Amino acid sequence: MTRVSPAIRAALAAFFLCLAMLALFWPGVAMFDSLNQYQQLLSGSYDDWHPPAMARLWSLFHGLGWTGQAPMFLLQVLLYWAGLGLIAAALARQGARIAAAGVLLLGIWPPIAGWQVAVLKDGQMAGALLAAVGIACWWRLRDRPLPRWATTLVVLLLLYATLVRINAVFATVPLAFGLLGSGAWRPVRHGALMLAAMIAVLVAMPVVNHGLLRAHPSDVGRSLPIYDLAGIAHHAGVGSVPVLPASTWRKAETQDCIRPLLWDPLGDRCDFVADGLAHAAPGGELTGVWVGAIAHHPLAYAAHRAAHWNATMRWLVPWRYPLAEPQAGSEPNTLGLGSPSPRIEPFQRLAGVLAESPLGAPILWLAGALAVVALAWRRDDARGRLGVTLALSAVLTELAFLVISVAADYRYHLWAMLATGLAIALVAGAGLPRRGLGLALAALLLVGGSGLAARLLLPPVGETYTDAAG
Repeated sequence: MTRVSPAIRAALAAFFLCLAMLALFWPGVAMFDSLNQYQQLLSGSYDDWHPPAMARLWSLFHGLGWTGQAPMFLLQVLLYWAGLGLIAAALARQGARIAAAGVLLLGIWPPIAGWQVAVLKDGQMAGALLAAVGIACWWRLRDRPLPRWATTLVVLLLLYATLVRINAVFATVPLAFGLLGSGAWRPVRHGALMLAAMIAVLVAMPVVNHGLLRAHPSDVGRSLPIYDLAGIAHHAGVGSVPVLPASTWRKAETQDCIRPLLWDPLGDRCDFVADGLAHAAPGGELTGVWVGAIAHHPLAYAAHRAAHWNATMRWLVPWRYPLAEPQAGSEPNTLGLGSPSPRIEPFQRLAGVLAESPLGAPILWLAGALAVVALAWRRDDARGRLGVTLALSAVLTELAFLVISVAADYRYHLWAMLATGLAIALVAGAGLPRRGLGLALAALLLVGGSGLAARLLLPPVGETYTDAAG
């Protein structure tokens, strides 16, 4: 009897896990954002509040007669498991069977898998990036260059991932350098090049969205300045941001409009703040007001951003913090977007429990990514280089939330957690200094222990969106 190679066994395991996810969660979970994008493709009118690249791709399936969210769900799940399967197979081929098994287990970790089945830009981004990494790993783990067709696929996948999230550039640029470049990482040279590339991509994004993809400009770019101005007023005092009267900021304080979890109240139940700023600082004037307020009140700005970062990283927060548990069903709608079977509810509840625990906190995974960078930076073998590439992608993604973030949804961290788990699987084993491993473990215990203490001691704030928005 012909013996099946470890690589084929790993690939088959990924294939069957992919089939299981498709069967269990079909046709995917359509959330509020999913409905909004589907309405855009039905109307043929697109805006840039949600990524027009995803809606445009979705419209191609719809034009072929495949309605609903199923085609996009199928796409992101296939990309997800293709990437994980290729990475696991490449590791198994080298005899790293435990690492390969760890990669497959990462794919079914409930907080990640539970959110990956939601048809959203986060799942599309994670799937595209995993597929790009998987293709590159198949050759890179043997220190071989990618064939041209594989390089083209990796570039296209990175490009799509960049277009589906405004902050994806912090993940995709380091991946592009690490997957398509050669040699070890050089901090100064690569850091400068990556910074320049990120700025160039951010400048080009509006041109692509509004020109090539013909999306109408929305007010999405105003949400961050509005949120930060409100945060500065909250921490520095109601008279610190004179673009609006002190009475307006006082009213916002009284109505609990300024919350570390998300900006939404300022544009919804407290829309008098957004409306007031629309009159006082229309168009590009808001940017000048925003930058001026940060310059005049840097400590208040830092306190505001730190409070939000703590919330989105779910570090020192109470147990059962909002926006962590993935939905078990689609939002009610009249668009024909269905829901998976109710049998997924126990899995999604388990995902919520784990996501709300210290083990699921993005801050713990960030600590793991930082440990990989610190321990494996100087390794000049294929696994070390790829591990550092993935860890850098995770670190830059999470640190970007310090300055570019207005909400604390758990799904925003899908890629960073996946990249961290893969990085650990790649660098685990020989070649890491024992003393460094001890320090890394102590740091992880400190982060996890402090998170557990906060969950036990801090008063609850609720679990739902309504609780988060007050």
